[in-house]
Amino acid sequence: MLFILRGRLVAVSGADVFPQDNDQTRATLPDTAADTSAERPWPVRHLSPKIGEYIARMSPVWVEGQVLGVKRWRDLVFLTLRDTDENMSLGATLPAAAVEALGVPLEDGARIVIHAKPQWWTKSGALQMRGKEVRTVGLGDLLARIEMLKSALAEEGLFAAERKVPLPFLPRVVGLVCATQGDAEHDVVENAQRRWPAVQFEIRRVTVQGPRAVPEVVAAMRELDARDDVDVIVVARGGGALEDLLAFSDEAMVRAAAAVVTPLVSAIGHEKDSPLLDLVADWRASTPTDAGKRVVPDAAHERREVIRARATMRAAVTTRLDREARGLSSFRTRPVMAHPRRMLDPHRERLAALHLASGRALVDILSTADARTRELAASLRALSPQSTLDRGYAVVRDADGAVVRDAALLDPGDQLLVRVARGTFVASVDDVDLDDQALEPFSAG
Repeated sequence: MLFILRGRLVAVSGADVFPQDNDQTRATLPDTAADTSAERPWPVRHLSPKIGEYIARMSPVWVEGQVLGVKRWRDLVFLTLRDTDENMSLGATLPAAAVEALGVPLEDGARIVIHAKPQWWTKSGALQMRGKEVRTVGLGDLLARIEMLKSALAEEGLFAAERKVPLPFLPRVVGLVCATQGDAEHDVVENAQRRWPAVQFEIRRVTVQGPRAVPEVVAAMRELDARDDVDVIVVARGGGALEDLLAFSDEAMVRAAAAVVTPLVSAIGHEKDSPLLDLVADWRASTPTDAGKRVVPDAAHERREVIRARATMRAAVTTRLDREARGLSSFRTRPVMAHPRRMLDPHRERLAALHLASGRALVDILSTADARTRELAASLRALSPQSTLDRGYAVVRDADGAVVRDAALLDPGDQLLVRVARGTFVASVDDVDLDDQALEPFSAG
């Protein structure tokens, strides 16, 4: 055989490789597992005892599980301890005397708690729980554990009423999680279709008890919850012993149900059964049959309700029309409606009186205004310059349009505009006499 030892390639026989883990051999091996490599590995005979030494340091532990494959050999009982929720198991041995002290036969399917210490079998590389004490898990123990879990989940608010959502009145598709074989599927589907024949189902058949129940039911709920066409999910299972229904009180399933957005119906067992799934679901059905009746309306009942509602509406409309017709007839028979023009007579008389009064008032206003106008016209004529012009006076303006009031401002040759009582004319200044001597010829003549 060829090995790389301390950087050199050497050839050795198989018997000389690791004859024993003596001091000289151990000196060539890595000290810890982290120091091993492909070139410097640990042989199995070196690793297995180390695993045994590590496991030997573990303390004894109380462990619970379900019994499978019970066999007795001399003073020992061999069995497999399987987890009730996951597909995991451990081999275990128990003293025959401890098993006999239980007082009941130890059979497959029983749930027990053992006080054991892990033991590593170096030669076979097998781990086994070496038990000293054993106790059966009774119904009271299971109920106590369920109650403890119930209290813890309730404190988190998983069972609160405000978390629950109402079921749809008429779901398009009903998602059904049920056993691969059993009456629950038939009870739900048959009763739902009897009430509403058009209802559709999306069915997921799963294991409803044992270690595979929890993961399969949870996976089915999540798959149906992810579908947009599923409006409500029903988890149904027939009745059974408390041990058979334990999966529906499992914490993982309860939390998964709480996370489902689609309205969820729990229909587990019978009326007396009450797994924790009932508390977290949006609605609890007493039986799968009850769930089938609850998720869809009764077509016959709804048809009767529609007929009754239509009759009620028709009666209400007829009553309203009759009442309005009677009111209209009573209104039409009133005198004011028989001779509607009589309503206008008082208004016509009032209008005539107002018309006469307004005419008189207008005449008075116009007469007063006319007299006042005449009075103002007389005053205006008395004060008007025209009266002065009518008496022979004239208004003289120079070329700039200014009224001439002083003869000293005029020069011979200036053009003047003279306004008299009737018309105007242009005059030219021949001479200016400030002593009025030039006016003598005119006054003499």
